[in-house]
Amino acid sequence: MPDMKDKVALVIGSTTSVGFRVAEALAGRGARVVLNGRGEESGRQAVEKLESQGLQTSFEQGDATRYDDMTRVAAAVEHKVGPIDILVNCCTPGGIQGPTPFLDLRPDQLAPALEARVLPRLYPTHAVAPLMRQRQRGSIVFLASDAARHPTPGESLIGAANAAIVMLTKVLAAEFSRWKIRVNCVALTLTSDTERYDQVFSRPDFTNKLFQKALDRFPFGRAPNAAEVAEVVAFLASAQSAQVTGQTVSVNGGLSFGGW
Repeated sequence: MPDMKDKVALVIGSTTSVGFRVAEALAGRGARVVLNGRGEESGRQAVEKLESQGLQTSFEQGDATRYDDMTRVAAAVEHKVGPIDILVNCCTPGGIQGPTPFLDLRPDQLAPALEARVLPRLYPTHAVAPLMRQRQRGSIVFLASDAARHPTPGESLIGAANAAIVMLTKVLAAEFSRWKIRVNCVALTLTSDTERYDQVFSRPDFTNKLFQKALDRFPFGRAPNAAEVAEVVAFLASAQSAQVTGQTVSVNGGLSFGGW
């Protein structure tokens, strides 16, 4: 049964991959979902796919690595759709350095690899949270990587950037609790049914070897898929998790037990 009727959800980075499945899951629960991405055409196609399922969504173009874009997107959603109740940050720009041994990284790759993974979480949150504060309510969910919680060779920068998101989740949850704004995080591992999954196994390189080892170790015999991740995000965004905040939930099929 829909449990998000009349809720407005903005999903950053949602025209493809896990973000698209998150938008689908929220819309399926009755939320009025606004998708976001950098490309107008990909946004149009994503909305058409959801509309073909009978789900009513819309799209606001904007680059999550640009603060001005995020303030404009937030204002447009509030004006066109209504007050934002749910913000989900899924965006990680393409073209950034993937898993690489630390000493194989060039100096010019270090800062961009960190910024591209952190800023698309900071900017939308900084743009939307003041609007939630005015209304004394809201739910924010970050997507991050399990590399933040479990040391993985080749993922030094990925782990460092995402560990920042895990700590950001805890600190913002503490700060925002006075305004009844919950903040949680979902940490991912190798996730099937995504463009990135297909790319990983398309060429014999370090990333392929790294994730092939992971794929062989999943206790359930397979990697989680994007729809399964989206279900956990939807739970954390919903009133069903009203007493959950400051938490990071790993959706990794038991690949790495425990955490912090």
